[in-house]
Amino acid sequence: MTRPLRAVLMAAAAAIALAGGILVHLTLRSGTPVTADVSALTVAQFKDLSGQAGSLERWHGQVLVVNFWASWCPPCLEEIPGLVRIHRELAPKGVQIVGIAVDSADNARASAARLGVSYPVLVAGMDVIDLTRRLGNRAGALPYTVILDRNGKVVATHLGLISEDELTRIITPLLG
Repeated sequence: MTRPLRAVLMAAAAAIALAGGILVHLTLRSGTPVTADVSALTVAQFKDLSGQAGSLERWHGQVLVVNFWASWCPPCLEEIPGLVRIHRELAPKGVQIVGIAVDSADNARASAARLGVSYPVLVAGMDVIDLTRRLGNRAGALPYTVILDRNGKVVATHLGLISEDELTRIITPLLG
């Protein structure tokens, strides 16, 4: 094989690998259809930062944004200030943001205080990652956001840092 032909083939192989990587990234990043019964999320018992047990069912009838995060996850911490702003702006219109920390209560409490989290934070162990997988998080990674309409139907999921603009774009049609 000639040197120029080898260079062309190597460049083509690299381009194909890059395109494949981008496709996999976009597939994993965008929400996958949720086929699981979402009641598994709404009836699951979580403890709040004070140790009280409860479920997401208490917010039925509101647009619910459930954000799975951890104190050891830099993108998670980066998106929280935007979630706080959206919560402050849209809570009066029936939007409830709930953070589910895949962490210890102490770490979640410290991070929430440092970041000025004004919405409820619940705590879960690593086993909640299996629940996120049933909700479309094939990668089992954080942050992961699930948006439910007022009837409790999942309308969107997002793997990775979600921007304020994107979240607002998803939520706004659900407010009517």
